[in-house]
Amino acid sequence: MASLRDIKKRINATRKMSQITKAMQMVSASKLTRAETNAKSFEPYMEKIQDVVSSIAHGVTGVTHPMLVSRPVKKTGYLIITGDRGLAGSYNSNVIRELYQTILNRHKSAEEYGIIAIGRVGRDFFVKRGMNVVLDIVGLPDQPSFADIQNITKKTVDLFSDGKFDEIYIYYTRYINKITYKVEKRKLLPLTDIARTERMLSYEFEPSVEEILEVLLPQYAESLIYGGLLESKASEHASRMTAMKNATDNALELIDQLTLSYNRARQASITQEITEIVAGANALN
Repeated sequence: MASLRDIKKRINATRKMSQITKAMQMVSASKLTRAETNAKSFEPYMEKIQDVVSSIAHGVTGVTHPMLVSRPVKKTGYLIITGDRGLAGSYNSNVIRELYQTILNRHKSAEEYGIIAIGRVGRDFFVKRGMNVVLDIVGLPDQPSFADIQNITKKTVDLFSDGKFDEIYIYYTRYINKITYKVEKRKLLPLTDIARTERMLSYEFEPSVEEILEVLLPQYAESLIYGGLLESKASEHASRMTAMKNATDNALELIDQLTLSYNRARQASITQEITEIVAGANALN
């Protein structure tokens, strides 16, 4: 049985840990509020640009662009969005596991795929396993702007435009609410999965459809990446907030159990001392 001093030390250590996890929970809750606002604020832009691209792709005859056309797949690109830190529950492991299993099932060698990693956790996971990571970016702020990832989004689109990848998929965590978020897999390029919008609009093009698509389609693909990043950040903060709340609750529960054990041990010690005193007094008599 542990001594009273050992139990007391463990109670104090657990109490300090609960204070840390409680503080982390409050910080994540504060960051989540802003991240959730950023993700929701980006939705109207995404809906509008998708309407425009869909109207052009489906509503204008004779329009062709390399980003709208499928080609024989020789090499596939995978863009994965994770966090730079742990202590976020299953946030990182879920999306990593999904991509890892996909690569193992679909590809026989590293020559058939390439990984673009946003986030230190995902990058380190695939690098340690000797997998083909061609691009990575780490150290993004908790509330990223488009300028923070513009370089890697442009390089990602260029990898497809230059023919190094024949298709690109994005894996990220879609934010639903504070307690619900799930791994999302989406085909990023080519843009063959653009849904036909119900609001088919008519446009007048200046200077021409082809020149507009040359600018618009890369921007649309880049905005898909940025939208996925915003949702991933919101999911990360929500997952970390939940994980820290669970850790705090578990610590408080452990403190209650240790306090009960401490009181029992203390009572047993007092009882033993009284017994010894009484026994000594009886011996003298």
